[in-house]
Amino acid sequence: MAAVHMPHPIRDHPEAGRTAVDAFWVLAIGVIAAYAFFAALGAFSPGDVLGVTIAVGVLVALWIVRAVLGRGGPGDRDPRIVHDRERRGF
Repeated sequence: MAAVHMPHPIRDHPEAGRTAVDAFWVLAIGVIAAYAFFAALGAFSPGDVLGVTIAVGVLVALWIVRAVLGRGGPGDRDPRIVHDRERRGF
C-alpha cells in the first residue's frame, strides 16, 4: 500500500511563514492604532479597560523591540529591485 505524500506547509513554502508573521504585525499595528484612536476620542478610559490596555502595551513593546532589532538587513533585499534602483541611479 503506497503512502500519499503531502507537502509540508512551512518547509516546502518558506514564504508562508514570513507572510504569516507579516500579517500578524499588520493586525497588531491595526489594533494599536484603533486603541489609540478611540482612547484619544475619549470613547473609554484606559484605566477602565485595564486588560486591553495591558495587551496593547505588550503589543507596542514587541513592536518596538522588532523595530530596534531591525529585521530587514541588506541581505534581505530582492536583488532585482536593487539592480533596477542602481540602473536608474538611485
